[in-house]
Amino acid sequence: VQLVESGGGLVQAGGSLRVSCVDSGRAFGSTAMGWFRQAPGKEREFVAGITWNGDSTVYGDSVKGRFTISRDNAKNTLFLQMNNLSPEDTAVYYCAASRYSTKIDGSEGGYVFWGQGTQVTVSS
Repeated sequence: VQLVESGGGLVQAGGSLRVSCVDSGRAFGSTAMGWFRQAPGKEREFVAGITWNGDSTVYGDSVKGRFTISRDNAKNTLFLQMNNLSPEDTAVYYCAASRYSTKIDGSEGGYVFWGQGTQVTVSS
């Protein structure tokens, strides 16, 4: 099992960025997935989650209306499109594979596999 994030980087406030996560060696297409983030000195925070088939999504309050989670099961890939970024979005972004297929859990305990993370830095 391996989750590998990519696409992080440095962006100016108001800009956009898309991060991706490729899942190898497991049943990606039957598993709900999520994105979390952790800023320096803060606890890891739920960003967004999506069911196995993409029919349902949930977002954290701080990113609603700006971020969009999606997935391509044919390519075992999870995406997070981030628009109108602000310095408060600066964090390491992690993708995670849920223990569920149709339930979106906003807590870390609902996820069994994690990627190594990708850094997103938003300058003011």
